[in-house]
Formats: sequence, structure tokens, C-alpha cells
Amino acid sequence: MSMSTVEPGTRLADRFRLEDRVHESAGATLWKALDEILARPVAVHTFAPDFPRVTEVVTAARVASRLTDPRLTQVFDAADEDGTAYVVSEWVSGDSLLDLLESGPVDPERGAALVAEAAEALAHAHAAGLTHLHLTPGRLVWTSGGTVKLLGLAVDAAILDLRSEEPAREDAEGLGRLLYAALTGHWPGESDCGLPSAPLDDGKVCTPRQVTAGVPGYLDAITCRALLQEPRRGQPPLTTPAEVAEALAEVPRPTPVPVNTAPPALNLRSEAPDGMGMGVTTMPPQKQMPHHPPPRPRTGAASRILLTVIVLLVMAAVGVGAWTVGKNLGNTPRVTQPDVAESPSPTAKPVAVKPVSATGFDPLGDGAEKPEIAGLAVDGKPSTEWHTDSYLGADLGGLKDGVGLILDMGKPVPIADVAVSLGDSAGATVQLKVGDAADLGSLKTVAEAKGASGTVTLTPSKATTGQYVLIWFTRLPPYLGKYRGTIYEVTVHSPGSA
Repeated sequence: MSMSTVEPGTRLADRFRLEDRVHESAGATLWKALDEILARPVAVHTFAPDFPRVTEVVTAARVASRLTDPRLTQVFDAADEDGTAYVVSEWVSGDSLLDLLESGPVDPERGAALVAEAAEALAHAHAAGLTHLHLTPGRLVWTSGGTVKLLGLAVDAAILDLRSEEPAREDAEGLGRLLYAALTGHWPGESDCGLPSAPLDDGKVCTPRQVTAGVPGYLDAITCRALLQEPRRGQPPLTTPAEVAEALAEVPRPTPVPVNTAPPALNLRSEAPDGMGMGVTTMPPQKQMPHHPPPRPRTGAASRILLTVIVLLVMAAVGVGAWTVGKNLGNTPRVTQPDVAESPSPTAKPVAVKPVSATGFDPLGDGAEKPEIAGLAVDGKPSTEWHTDSYLGADLGGLKDGVGLILDMGKPVPIADVAVSLGDSAGATVQLKVGDAADLGSLKTVAEAKGASGTVTLTPSKATTGQYVLIWFTRLPPYLGKYRGTIYEVTVHSPGSA
């Protein structure tokens, strides 16, 4: 049998009967087929007579079939014989990430959990020498059984002739793209996968938190470390799927959501989600409303008893009310008007005060500490940062007692508190110093936090006013084998008016 005769009804290996052509592209055709021996649907790839990479595809499929991770599409058979080449794999029913994003970004932790499962599965594949290289929203599926499936391992790359000199890094970036898509509903890749392109800022992809409100800072940082291959929050880039999986290990895994369980054939997609199919049937989303049975009517003796109790309670309430009114009429107190209204005044809400400028402050060293990036700590963008130099010890290598970031508020302002967003590595000791001169001797320590990380709020113990606000590191957290202080954002709050 030649490839040109492959059509609906064709039987392969005397058991797989082709039924519906799902997608066809570049000489490869995806079918929904029936395994007549096990009476189950399967996905089958067949290839045109002039398809140039049949050997590579069959070889990749056979190697992929040895993996047992349930989150990877299982390959059942792959052959190139009698002029016909084919790959048989499981038929996956459910909603791809692309389907889930049709109405916008998914819940951040749910989206991160889906990508975390894919990262763990892909880490196992890389340990076995297999790569994906075609991670798109259409290849990550939330199945009708409430599990995650990653489609197309090794086979997609062979069909599309995708190669990489750094496959681990390429797949890590691919996982970063999936996480970005889940968090924002935009696609940061060059290919068209069915999502709107990620917005750019000066030619660079905006971070998830710049695109979508409510994205947790740690997920924003993980996405940038994988997608942009940049350090974030004192952590290095994520260059392998295993590193991405480890970074997402603490993400809570959501419980399965209800999905439509209609037979796959009734909802068969007319084409693959993103140009490469591996047997996925997508279900139209259905909202399942909770069903509460109507209360059963009370009848008979129970109803009569309940009615009697209600009547007695009403009579008692009326009697008590009448007695109270009569007593009050006979003993009316004298009411006097107070001189001052007794209603409490509303609590003043602190307001943010924007500094005029910011600079790295190193009066015990060379005078300045990374002044060229100091403005990034007050630019309103939590993805940008100011940081100190790197030191050999947490005590700044014993070179000096401290270093910091100083803000000029333009004029003396009352300070309610100062919120500082630090890196994730614990161990920083930071002091809040306030004064009217940019001189260490003129700045008084009004608050301190030890062993700090994340966002800390430094609140003076008493009323404090000053033109200069200094965030002063006396101990630094670890960073890439050394020690470095990092500030993503500083917000100064002044007491508001009541």
C-alpha cells in the first residue's frame, strides 16, 4: 500500500482503522483512528510519499514510547514498512492551554501549576535524552480526566525539522513562554499560536506584571528567569526544564475542574490547535451550576407543632415589648446635648509621596553605590531593581558598616512608614534613617528589620519628619556565591489628612 492510498477506512497494522482526518500540514496528516483490538480511539500520523524525514520521525516516536511519565503523550506504535510510515499515539480529550485562554488569562496559580506539571514531565524526558522544541499553548492540555498532558515530545520536532544547539535552554525558554501565556493571555514568541503578541517596552517583552494586574511577584520573576534568561530577585536564569520544575515546585496544584465529558467524536476539532496535531479533542467550556434539591414541605403533626411554637414566641415578644414601653413612659430620662460631638473622627489613611530623586549611598566607601540604576527602585515597576555591589561576606566583607539607597523627598515630609520590596533571599538587615541632610551623621535610625526578605514595611516608633529617607543595609543576603542587597521598589507613605 502506498502513501497516496491512505484515506478514511484504511487499516494500518491490521488493527488501526483511520476514521477522521483532523489536520494536514507539510506532508504530515493527523487522523483520529480506532484501535479495533482494544476498541479505543487513537491518534495516527501518516506521511506523504515525498515527506523527507520519515526515518527521523519514526525513530523519535520509538524512543519516546519508552518513557512512562503519564503526563507525556504515550506512543503505541511507529513503523515504516511496505511503503507506509505511521505513528500511533493516545488520543487526548480535554482543553488545551490555548482553549483555556480564550476568555483571558487563567488564575495565576492554576496556570503555573499546569506549566509546573509540564516542566516536571519534560525534565524526565531530558534525563532520557529527549527534547520537545515546540512548546506552544496548543501542546499543553488539561484533560477531561483532570490531568495534564504534554503533547508531541520529540515527534513534533522531527516532523517540523526543529533543531537546537542548546535544547535544554530552548525548552526552558519554551516553558517560560507557556507560563507567560498563562499569566497574561499573550504570546511572547515569534510564531503565531492563536494568541495576541506580547506587548513590548523599548523593544523588549514586557514582564507579566506589566501586562496583567494581580500576577504574584514570584511568578513574574520565575517567568523572566526562564523566558528572558535573566536573573531576578537575586536568583539566576533558569536554563533547563529541571530548574524550571524546581522553581515551580512550591506552586499549589489545583483540584481538577469540571469539564464536558461528551463523546470526543461529537466535538472533534476541525484542525489542530497550532499547526501540529497529536490527537487532542477540545471541549466547549460549560459552567456547571450547583443543584440544590427543593426543600420538602412539612405536613401533618410536625407542621402543627411548629405553628404553635411560632405563635407562642410572637405572643411573648409582644408582651415583653408592651412592658418595656410602659416602663419607659413612666420613667423618662432627662436628655442633655453634649458640648462636643462624640462620634470618633475617621482614621487618616497614609498617602504615598513620590521622591524627587534616588541615588546609591556609600559614604563609608567611594561615595556612590550603583547610582546609575538607583531610579529603578522608585519607577513604579516592581520588575526593575537597584542593587548594591557584590561583597564576599554578609557584613559587606568587613569593608564598612553599611551601604544603601537614599531618597530626596524635595522638602521635609512626615513619614508614616516606608515599604521596601527586597529580594527573596533571607538574611538582609535594613534600617530606615531619616533626616534633613544627605549626611550619614544627620540621618537618624527610626526603624529596623533583621533577616528580611520580600516586602517589608519600616514604621517609625514615633512621629518622624525629614527631607531625606535612607534604606541602609548593614547585612546583605546571599547572591550567586557572594552577598548583595537588592531593592525592587520603595514607597514612602506620609500620614494623610482625616
